[in-house]
Amino acid sequence: MYSERIYSIFKKLGVAEGDMIEVKKGDELYEGILMPQPQGDPRCIVLKLNNGYNVGVNYTSSTEIKLLKKGTKGKEQKEKSPKRQKGALSILSCGGTIASKVEHLTGAVYGTMSTSELFAVVPELKEQGPMNVRSLFTILSEDISPEHWQVMAREAGKEIKEGATGVVLPHGTDTMSYSAAALSFMLKPPVPVVLVGTQRSSDRGSSDNVVNLICAAAAAKSPIAEVGVCMHASSNDDACYFHRGTRVRKMHTSRRDAFRSINAKPLARISYKTHKLEPLLANYCKRNSRKLEVDTKINPNVALIYIHPGIKPELIKKLNDYDGVVFAGTGLGQVPTNVMNNKMVKSILPEVKHLIEQNIPVVMAPQTIYGRLNMHVYSGGRLLNEVGVIGDGCDWLPEVALVKLMWVLGHTKKPEEVKKMMLTNLAGELTERSQLEIDYFE
Repeated sequence: MYSERIYSIFKKLGVAEGDMIEVKKGDELYEGILMPQPQGDPRCIVLKLNNGYNVGVNYTSSTEIKLLKKGTKGKEQKEKSPKRQKGALSILSCGGTIASKVEHLTGAVYGTMSTSELFAVVPELKEQGPMNVRSLFTILSEDISPEHWQVMAREAGKEIKEGATGVVLPHGTDTMSYSAAALSFMLKPPVPVVLVGTQRSSDRGSSDNVVNLICAAAAAKSPIAEVGVCMHASSNDDACYFHRGTRVRKMHTSRRDAFRSINAKPLARISYKTHKLEPLLANYCKRNSRKLEVDTKINPNVALIYIHPGIKPELIKKLNDYDGVVFAGTGLGQVPTNVMNNKMVKSILPEVKHLIEQNIPVVMAPQTIYGRLNMHVYSGGRLLNEVGVIGDGCDWLPEVALVKLMWVLGHTKKPEEVKKMMLTNLAGELTERSQLEIDYFE
């Protein structure tokens, strides 16, 4: 924030953030919108110039400030809820970059998801037919919790009960695959439920928000009645993939095509130009082929631990406070077991066995992401099988195994029932065989 001295000068001149001002310092003259000062030197006056760039002018006794035009500081505008439309898509905003707008006077980002604001950002959405739009919460995706998943599932279910022909959930990308997996277990929808995000904010020329939203709406109108994620298929703006919710993962920090289907093909490809959807898998749930089921029971007290060289038995002992544990194991599903009796190796097998003896289920997932567990190849894997670690033969993602264990423990804590449910394919998270034709590293 600005220094007290700067604020007193602004007050004297009747200047406020959002106003057009002139700042003269020596031979340099700047005109622009007065911006907030979130950090840095509190004596530095920040202006947004007409070309869109920001400039900072360090204030000294010789600096001259002049008010040119009063402006309005950007604030989130509330809109009266429009009358609900029948036979429409439902858009439920869950926050993230895609559910925000940039206020160009100050450059600040505000949560937005009223109908008029959404159509203002993406006018092409009007071509997709009637829509009911509302916000569930405005939140950064790294702050999403299992409780938020429950809200999403309940509200999506509510929309479907009220006649929604499909549901779109704009969501931050960082944890979108976790939410997609959770909704896959909590919902059995008769219509598509589509999570969508954007890697680039709407004020950037390379933003992917328009393409992703248009394709997500097309996916929500499609015959594929599953929970999934719709994001760019490549770095081009020509198409998106609709990924199954238990098979998708964010595989790059910033690329627009960061989302990939793992160990499987995407459900479909959607053309941005034609809005047509091309199914890529035959084994999907058809629209209206099942009745809606909503089951949000969950036990979030589950830990996900990445096995790494030097992992200490003391860390595993501290997992006794959890109701379930998922290990992202090395290779085919390994942890340090010291089968070679090396003096420098600390086995964690006794601690893993103790967890299981305390009726705390331990689940294995591959930290390689791609591929399938096989805990019969090496001695260490066989020892883990013998003590009761769950997961041999599975090809689930670590985060999907985490979410599934949360959901299963919300229904039972009996070890045999937990094992049976975990090893049952509930939402496409497990496959019987690996497909060699998939280009894993495309």
